[in-house]
Amino acid sequence: MITTTSPDRLQHIAVLGLGRSGIAATRLAYERGLTIWVFDDRSDAKDQLSNASDTDWLASCWKDPSNWDFEQLDALILSPGIPHSYPQPHPAASAAIAANVPILSDIELTIRLQEPSKWVVITGTNGKSTTTALVGHMLTEAQVPNIAGGNLGPALAGCASPGQQGVRVVEMSSYQLERTPSLKADASVILNITPDHLDRHGGMAGYITAKEQAILSLAPDGLCLLGAGSELDLLSMKHDHCVRIKPEMTPPSVRKNPALQGAHNLQNIAAAMAICTHLGVSEADCIKAICSFAGLPHRLQPCGDTGKLRFINDSKATNGEAASKAIAAFTNIYWLAGGMAKEDGLQACLAYKQHIIAAYFYGQDADRFASEATGHFPNRAFTSMDEALNAAVADAESDATTGTILLSPAAASFDQFSSFEERGNSFMQKVAQLTTLSQQATSNKTEVSHA
Repeated sequence: MITTTSPDRLQHIAVLGLGRSGIAATRLAYERGLTIWVFDDRSDAKDQLSNASDTDWLASCWKDPSNWDFEQLDALILSPGIPHSYPQPHPAASAAIAANVPILSDIELTIRLQEPSKWVVITGTNGKSTTTALVGHMLTEAQVPNIAGGNLGPALAGCASPGQQGVRVVEMSSYQLERTPSLKADASVILNITPDHLDRHGGMAGYITAKEQAILSLAPDGLCLLGAGSELDLLSMKHDHCVRIKPEMTPPSVRKNPALQGAHNLQNIAAAMAICTHLGVSEADCIKAICSFAGLPHRLQPCGDTGKLRFINDSKATNGEAASKAIAAFTNIYWLAGGMAKEDGLQACLAYKQHIIAAYFYGQDADRFASEATGHFPNRAFTSMDEALNAAVADAESDATTGTILLSPAAASFDQFSSFEERGNSFMQKVAQLTTLSQQATSNKTEVSHA
């Protein structure tokens, strides 16, 4: 367990990693008058800071960790992507541990330095982002002051407090949970636990332990929600005050929202309703808000329709379990998947193979995916996503039935894209070009027929 320190001692910190959360944490500490050292291992990071007018003050805080005096530090704020234990700790993290310097998250810094509020913690391997956004939307529609962010959307440290009666709705990764010792949540949900990031936690047991912090962080009168799965059955037996959420708890009146299709989203809705009613929102207001929820970019996002084919951008599905939820939600699928495969591969997806007409794999692990899928449904491997999309469209157009072109990669994006967002945007741009061409072709045919 990472050690903690009292709030009145938090006067001199170091921040390692200057991505979205690191810069927000540094800005908050700077505004509160703390002494700060910052560093980022990227070779061009300091130059980028110097060229950015809104962060030029950060350059004055720059200091290589090899020159840090750890005896002066009250805490090390470590960006979520930087390991402090497995598979190998960053040298600065090792030095901090040796000097008994607490390693904390940007969310812990928010708790220490900003005005208090109510907290809702949402975690799980899959479904976190949709549930976080949905809870935020429901609270907004009910006129409850709130901020929805964390691992999703804006970094919490960069957002003003919603006030003591307001709510911070925070999507928390396993990395953030194990580095936020002061958290006292009013409601916590663990939606599911399936293998992911196992190298960062020393295996499945370590991953579950990190997720369990969502329960251990609850305030005495806090609401604890658990989804389905054998791992959560074990946690439920350890924590007898937990409520199990099930898809059938979702009211029928909200099940037609196109942004919330699939059995997994029924569970997400049930969790969001339980949280909001616990916070005082009426069931009627919850239902009204759910029906108006527009969904998240890159998660079951409709992005084109030719009449014969509809296109769905599910780029946020970065593992097989997440992709399986999308495959379960549609039929007659021409499936695009690929990138850097995770530990689970395609195993979860094969349970819904009857929904797949053909698969088009691309990128670094295309051949691995093709090998896993062979014998279950037709598939081909390509170098790029564009090539896979072109082939899928050609096959689908020659088929007599209507179908769905589904990008649900089941893999990380970093072999060809900087993020799942860039991957999803690239897909949507290509789809826009294809649907425009299809509409032009249809228009030309109509003009000829009327000539």
